Order: sequence, then structure tokens, then C-alpha cells
Amino acid sequence: MGGSRRLASPGWKTRVPCPGYPPAPGRETLPPGGDGGTRHRLPWRPRCLPPSSARAPDSRGKEAPLLSLCSSSLWRRGLWKPQMARLLQHPPKFLPSEWHIANKNQCHKAEAQRSRSERLVAESQRLVDEIEKTTRKSQSDVNKKLEQRLEEIRFWKKELDDKLEQLVFATEDLLIYQTRLEKALESLKEPLHITQTCLEYREKRVGIDLVHDEVEQELIKEADVIQGVMALLTRTLEETTEQIRLNRSAKYNLEKDLKDKFVALTIDDICFALNNNSPNIRYSENVMRVEPNSVSLEDWLDFSNTNVEKADKQRNSSLLLKVLVDRVLSQTASDLHKQCDVVDTAFRNGLKETKGARDKLADHLAKVMEEVASQEKNVAVLEKAILDQEGPAKVAHTRLETRTHRPNVELCRDVAQYRLRKEVQDITHSVARLKETLAQAHTELKGLNRRQLALQEEIQVKENTIYIDEVLCMHLRKSIPLRDGDDHGEWAGGLRPDAVC
Repeated sequence: MGGSRRLASPGWKTRVPCPGYPPAPGRETLPPGGDGGTRHRLPWRPRCLPPSSARAPDSRGKEAPLLSLCSSSLWRRGLWKPQMARLLQHPPKFLPSEWHIANKNQCHKAEAQRSRSERLVAESQRLVDEIEKTTRKSQSDVNKKLEQRLEEIRFWKKELDDKLEQLVFATEDLLIYQTRLEKALESLKEPLHITQTCLEYREKRVGIDLVHDEVEQELIKEADVIQGVMALLTRTLEETTEQIRLNRSAKYNLEKDLKDKFVALTIDDICFALNNNSPNIRYSENVMRVEPNSVSLEDWLDFSNTNVEKADKQRNSSLLLKVLVDRVLSQTASDLHKQCDVVDTAFRNGLKETKGARDKLADHLAKVMEEVASQEKNVAVLEKAILDQEGPAKVAHTRLETRTHRPNVELCRDVAQYRLRKEVQDITHSVARLKETLAQAHTELKGLNRRQLALQEEIQVKENTIYIDEVLCMHLRKSIPLRDGDDHGEWAGGLRPDAVC
């Protein structure tokens, strides 16, 4: 009993009781001249502090005043404090009643604390249940909104896919019509138009082959009556090319929109599939921010709707242009009854002469290429020889450097030192000679390469001329239908006027 209070041992002396109060039961008061205190058999605590008139017996049996802190003036003025007495007295003991009261207080306080804790636990559980219910409802609503958003994106994605497919088909048709127009420009049914096309092709000759020869003289004679047809087909081709460009622009917008929607669909699908047990969920910083490049739902709808309308517009324009191209091609269709034998003969003679010059250049090119290969091998050998000198050079340098660390008088310019220096000089000289020879080899190789390039360019010039005369012009002239009474039912370029893509 008494908690952390000190227990009195037998014979422990305490302060005297307050005057006017009888000694507590169970204790005896020592006579004056004794030990000046009271011996306790039971724990006790004074019920009051001694007033200023209290006296304690001294060693001679007389009453002596207490310390000045317990003076009557301090007592009357209320300045006497129990702590002051405790500084001078032994720790007091408590009464059994006080011990029981203290235990009851502790029990009451524990009961009150436990009651508050239980209320807090109940309130916390209610709050947890309420928040969990709210969170589940909010999460369910978000899942529903995400599902609706996925359906909306899928709808627009299907619309864009359909428009893209239609636009692709329309563009492919226009590309075929563009090819028909180009073939018509290159190989018109009219002999004059064929002549003008051949003249344009032959203007593409380069270098020395751009010569005013007999073929060109004969072709110029047929070039006076084709301006109107060429202008009409050129304008039609330009319109077709521009429409293809517009179709591709609309196609690009559709593909970009589709790509973005695919990414958004993938992201929202991933978000829709997430749950509280997903392994890749985490906290993120600043998730409530609004991206500066974000748009509203109305802008999003307008953007996709605009792309769809543009695609429809370009598709309709493509259909109208196809009808126009068919009409133009039909108007330019005519028979090629006047084949010019002189021009064909001039083409054959010119091709024979050009091919002969090309073959001679090809022979020289083969010889030069053989020498280039030989010189490249020589360069590789020289470069390898230079690289092979790096090992000995590094060894010699390392040895010289290492020998500089010999201590004191051991740093001697001995025979090995001079021989190492001579070895470095020899290797340096050898490498210099190899590099000089390599430079000469590179110079010769560059000269051979330049000559090879010149021959190749000249051969390419001849090949270009042969391609223009033989592949473009001769082939174009052979496409003239209805020659020598042959009725193939086709027109220039091998395209039927009634053909519809």
C-alpha cells in the first residue's frame, strides 16, 4: 500500500505531529530527550502542516522553533507550501483509506478511459463502414462512366474505320485513274501526241547525249497539233493529283484520329479493368491537375465529326472526278493510223550507235574496277602493316617509360637504353615510310575511283538515253493501236476507253 511511497523501516524517525492533535493510534511518542520524533508501527501521513507555534523537542528536552519557512507569518500569508516541508522531512506514508481511495480513483479513471475508447472504436467502425460504402459507390459510378466512355469511343472508332475504308478505296481508284492519265499523256492514240511525248522524254537526256540528232528532227515535225489535247489531259491530271493529295490529307487525319482513339480505348480499357487487387496500382503526384492541352467533350465530338465530314466530302469529290476522267480519256481516244516509219528507223539507228558506245565504256569500266580492287588490297596491306607496328612501338615506349623509374644511380643510359631509343626511331621511321606509301596508294585509288565514277556516269548517261529511246519512246510508239489494219479494240496506253475502275 502506498504506491511509490517509501515504506518506513522499524525505528525510522519522522517529524512530530501537529500541536493540538493527539497521536495517531498505533504509534508511540518518544519522551523528551529521546530521538526527537515518533516511531511508527503503522503508515501515516500528517493531516496538516504544523503552525508557527509548533515546537519540536531538541536534544536537551526543550522545545525549539521550527525552521523559518514554517513561521507563522508565512502560514498566515499562505506562503507555506507542502513542497518546502518535503525538502526537509522524510517522505510521508499514506493511510489505508487513502490507499483505497487511490485504487478506486484509478479504477474509475480506467473505466472512463475505456468507455471513451469504446465509443471511439464504435465511431471509427461506423466511419469506416460509411467511407467504404461511399468509396464502393463512387468506384462503381466511375466504372459505369468508363464503360459508357468505352462504348462511345468504340462507336466513333467504327465510324472512322468505315470512312477510312471508303476513302482508301476512292483513293486507290483515283491512283488507277492517275496512271491511266499518265499513260495517256505518254502514249496518246494520236501520232502527233506520241511524237510530243517522245520529244519531252528525249529532253531528259543529260550530258553529251543531249544532241539535236535525226530522231529529234523527225519528231519535231509531228509536234504541232497536240497542244490542245496535252493541255486538257494535263489539267485533268493535275486535278486528279490534287484530289489524291486531299484524300491523303483526309486519310491522314482519320488515321491520326483512329490512332488516338485506339490509344484512348486501350488506356480506358486498362483503367476499366483495374480494381483494388490489381498489382500495378500506385499513388501518383499531382493527379488532380488539368492538362493544358486537354479539350472539352464538345470539342472532342466536333473534332471527330469534322474528320468524318471531310472524309465524306473528299470521297464524293473523288467519285465526281472519276466520271470526269472517264469522259476526258474518251474524248482523247483516237486512232493512230499514221505511223511514222522514218521516226522508227531513226530510233533504231540511234539506239544501235548509243549501245555501241556504251559497250566500249563498259569494257573500260571493268578494267578500271579490276585495278581499283587491286589498289584497295594494296591499301589494306599497308594499313595492316602500320597497325602491326603499333604493338612493337607500344612495347618500346612502355619499356622506355618503365626504365625511367629506376632509382638513383640505377637510372643509367646503358646499352639497353640506347638500343630501345634506336628501336623507337626505327619503328617511327618505318611507320612514316608506310604512311607515305599509303598516302600515294590512296591518291591512286582516288584517281581510279574518280575515273570509275566518270565512266559509270557516262555509261549511266548512255543507259538513260537508251532507256528514253528504247523503253519510253519506242515502247510508247508501239502502243499505237489499229496499226497495219489490226483492230485490238484498245486505245493509247493499252487502256480501254470504257474501262471503269
